[in-house]
Amino acid sequence: MKEIKRHNSIKKMTALSKRNKPIKQDKFIPVRAVAAQVILQVLDQGKSLATLIPEYQSKIKSQDLPLLQEICFGICRVLPRLEKIISLLVSKPLKGKTRIIHCLLLVGLYQILYTRIPAHAAVDEVVNATKVLNLESFRGLLNGVLRNFLRDEEQILKKVDLHWQTLHPEWLVNKLKKVYTNWRDIINANNQKPPMWLRVNLQKTTLENYRTLLQEQGIESVQTDHPQALRLAQPCPVHLLPYFFDGWISVQDLHAQWSALLLDPKNEEFILDACAAPGGKTTHILEKAPTATVVALDVEASRLQRVEENLQRMQQQAVVICGDATKPDEWLSEVSESAVQFDRILLDAPCSATGVIRRHPDIKWLRKEEDIAPLVELQGDILEVLWGKLKPNGILLYATCSLLPEENSQQIATFLQNHKEAKLEKLPFSDINEIGHQFFPSENAGDGFYYAKLRKQIE
Repeated sequence: MKEIKRHNSIKKMTALSKRNKPIKQDKFIPVRAVAAQVILQVLDQGKSLATLIPEYQSKIKSQDLPLLQEICFGICRVLPRLEKIISLLVSKPLKGKTRIIHCLLLVGLYQILYTRIPAHAAVDEVVNATKVLNLESFRGLLNGVLRNFLRDEEQILKKVDLHWQTLHPEWLVNKLKKVYTNWRDIINANNQKPPMWLRVNLQKTTLENYRTLLQEQGIESVQTDHPQALRLAQPCPVHLLPYFFDGWISVQDLHAQWSALLLDPKNEEFILDACAAPGGKTTHILEKAPTATVVALDVEASRLQRVEENLQRMQQQAVVICGDATKPDEWLSEVSESAVQFDRILLDAPCSATGVIRRHPDIKWLRKEEDIAPLVELQGDILEVLWGKLKPNGILLYATCSLLPEENSQQIATFLQNHKEAKLEKLPFSDINEIGHQFFPSENAGDGFYYAKLRKQIE
């Protein structure tokens, strides 16, 4: 291999677009007003919380960020229940310019039902948010609807909660029901807040030693059968975690932590981490094989900034490239002047993300049924092209955070039919007849993940 180059062309985050008229204000914006604006853009413009909250973070007081996150993520988690309450309290749907009032009602109801904020304070703050949003003519409507709910809360909730609510879109519930007998367990798990998992860097310390360090800080944790994973009894900010900024640990879901272990990287190997952002898997590969040459590839330059930040925090080096996984010949020249093939490839494929709904509840409302077929086609295209860049006897680990078989076992079954040289390797936790392995989200465990390990066996 010649001339390994480090890619530094990371684009800046795009400026906040003019999707709504900007609020003319020199000081911080009340957090309830911001929450309503964020939810409006999730529901009506299909924007993600992962994009919106960083954009709005500078507009609120730093101490209000946890509340903004709690309100926005919480509303997305229980949206159908809140919508049903509003339908019983408002005679005509709030559409067009009044949709922001609908979102303020969502903010108010969520606080009343799911936070410790006193009801009167929740109502007052939401009503006061109309001033900064230039919607003061709706103060009476907001105040009246929320106080009517408080007055008749018990009777309204009896109607709303008469039947079990999935809090999921119907199309997704139907898909899960068709393939899983445990579909109710999956839905219930999706509707919970996720646990916080740590991956301990065994180059820096041991699992037992780090758990002791946590205990000394009053942070309780639980071990599992994974050699590097600790689950915190209660989530906490990363700045409270000992030696976080020195690379001793990473925050990564339990089931995502299996990727590097299943890939089983070796020192001096040439390894591709395709669709690498935000970099958790890249850094894990380098923990397992510090002298391997790892290429971290992602199609979005802005997301590669997170990869760079994680590599710097972990004191590691990788070849970071912005490129399209379906067109490797366009970016392989940045890796080497000569034709190259990889010893191992981790393909964490673009997917529906239906396995990480509890961590990203807005997925329930952003993802549409018609999105699945194009994703399956894209996954197949990437798998096909990258397979051609794998050395004979090399390993490709296919991974998604999806629960849908068409993206997972069916995708791999089709690939195996078309590639007789592809041999499915048994995973330590899969049964003999399973094509790869599907993890499900569950309380105090990991998110929904799928893995299939393929060896390129050429005689």
